[in-house]
Amino acid sequence: MKNKFFAVVAMGVVLSATAINANAQKAYTEGVATISMTSMGQAIEAKNYFRSDSSAVAFSAGPANIKVLTDAKGTYMAVLVDVAVASMKKAAIASPAEIEEELAKLPVLTFAPTTETKVISGFNCKKVVATDAKANKTYDIWVTNDVTIPMSGAAKVYAKAGGVPIQYMGFQNGQASEVTVKSIVAQKVPAGTFAVPSDFDKITMDELKSLGGGN
Repeated sequence: MKNKFFAVVAMGVVLSATAINANAQKAYTEGVATISMTSMGQAIEAKNYFRSDSSAVAFSAGPANIKVLTDAKGTYMAVLVDVAVASMKKAAIASPAEIEEELAKLPVLTFAPTTETKVISGFNCKKVVATDAKANKTYDIWVTNDVTIPMSGAAKVYAKAGGVPIQYMGFQNGQASEVTVKSIVAQKVPAGTFAVPSDFDKITMDELKSLGGGN
């Protein structure tokens, strides 16, 4: 496992930004969103299991099954890595300082609504231009008012976008990647989805970076 491995792991934090509140018609309090994106040339499809107090983003990267757990308040984050071929099950628990550091890296965006609309993944969406003044960049964000889902910690980036982001930019270490919500389904989340299984070894985030070849 190399640096690319840990970079893909980190994208789970980006993907979790999908869960965000807005004034809308149908309110989901528990369920799963299917999300797709491309990171470092690799297509990723993830499942974001959500509840009012928790979020779990699960996806695969090569032989590794990865799950990123966060809480609604943005005070907890754990990265679970399960590599069956290596008989490895690790759970990296972020410290409060590490969580604060990650959230501090997120850009501060301002939003300008437009009159342009289109349907994405069955959602009626409107285009909003997001501006990152510090980086002198703008992004076209598509949001919907068809639904609401609970907010997760990283969602503060789009808290004032005027709707639930359906096609938007995910940010990680200064890099932006386009993310698309493919579907949102209301369902009971399986028991244990937001917990660290007892057979996972708990490690630090630095130890996880070392496993991935990071610094």
